[in-house]
Amino acid sequence: MPVSAQSPLVSTPEQREAVSLTVYNGGFGIVREVRSLDLQRGDNAVRFEGVPARINAASLSLASLTAPGALSVLEQNYQYNLIGTNSVLDAAVGQRIRILREVGGQTVADEGVLISQPNQGRIVQLDDGRVLVNPEGTIELLTLPEGLLSRPSLLWKLYSEQAGRQRVEARYLTEGIRWQADYVAVVSDDEADVDLTGWVTLTNQSGATYADADLQLIAGDVRRVQDIRPQAMYDAAEGAVMARAAQAPQQEAFFEYHLYTFPTPTTIAERETKQLELLSAQEVGVDRRLVLDAAGSYFPFYRARRPGAGGATNEMAAAVVLEMENAEANNMGMPLPEGTVRVYKADSRGNLQFLGEDRISHTARNETVRLYIGDAFDVVGTRREVENRRISDNVREITVEVEVRNRKETAATVDVVERVFWGDWEITQSSHQHTRLDSRTAQFTVTLGPDETETVRYTARLRN
Repeated sequence: MPVSAQSPLVSTPEQREAVSLTVYNGGFGIVREVRSLDLQRGDNAVRFEGVPARINAASLSLASLTAPGALSVLEQNYQYNLIGTNSVLDAAVGQRIRILREVGGQTVADEGVLISQPNQGRIVQLDDGRVLVNPEGTIELLTLPEGLLSRPSLLWKLYSEQAGRQRVEARYLTEGIRWQADYVAVVSDDEADVDLTGWVTLTNQSGATYADADLQLIAGDVRRVQDIRPQAMYDAAEGAVMARAAQAPQQEAFFEYHLYTFPTPTTIAERETKQLELLSAQEVGVDRRLVLDAAGSYFPFYRARRPGAGGATNEMAAAVVLEMENAEANNMGMPLPEGTVRVYKADSRGNLQFLGEDRISHTARNETVRLYIGDAFDVVGTRREVENRRISDNVREITVEVEVRNRKETAATVDVVERVFWGDWEITQSSHQHTRLDSRTAQFTVTLGPDETETVRYTARLRN
């Protein structure tokens, strides 16, 4: 019997013997699942049910674990003609239907043949010869058309050189599953350190459930070619169920990325958001900085929102910045995936209060984590360009004053960051010592007592 005429062997999700899932923070994953199939010698048709609705069909592969050289894939198909109003009526073209209408308080039934469906318009030829175009009423099918599926399926056409049960592994990519890192940092009472907890927030809208899956995560920017072919889409629900697992994963370098492996299997349900612990670090040393950055360069997200930044006169508040070293000596020292860090501190009653949040990029170990979490209320400044004159065709000289005001009842150290330089520049006069941060940026550090005001004044010469 040719394989096309065979009734396929149906394998359901409940027959999975193992499933593993690697999720990328680019919004996709690779699925590997193992099932056992009772195959005959020769041609076989096998239907895999329960695959994701957003599977990448071009990525499919199937291999025998029992007898790798004895099984060949002749053909593979992704079938996603799912039961729905439009698909049922599309499949019913040419079949008999019944149209139910309310006339004078009674139900009237007309029977006929469905000739066409939109986009051409719904046309029905009744048994009495009349032709109805887009008739009103309820359409009733006498039989359900064949070939429709309740869930997406894979149809394999296989050739086996031996009869018997074989364990096979199917591998494929799927869209609609993503993860991101979220961090919670609790600042200590003396503000010298933080307790940092990292969570993986995993969202599954791929159109399938992965029960007792071995879970791995890849952190890094994996390049993918834009696929212009249409993808089967899945109508994902808005609601989400939160779940948590308390065991942190093992981390290892993998190619040019980082791989996180969770020690115990977990179930990732369809249309679910799950949280899994990524890391936990206590007493991580942290430095709190106050930064006045009038030009909006040192922390671009901080000053870009402020109108008038970089003008002749500019009022500003100091940015509150937390810095911590991602090093083992600082109770950290592991690669940190990109994500949002939310910072809290307990008040005098022991209630945690939200201090602010910032996003970090992928941060390697032994690098600095820098968080801008908000603006200081009591540390403010005014930047004023006192003079700007041309010395020659390619030389300009500027004089700037930055008044720093500390309205706190305690002392404050403020970093005044200036990035108004270009070309070859030097600061020829300055009221305070400065540090050259890079080719365009200088930093002045000012320590003020309670309710004290101090002015940083400098003159810089710029050459093209």
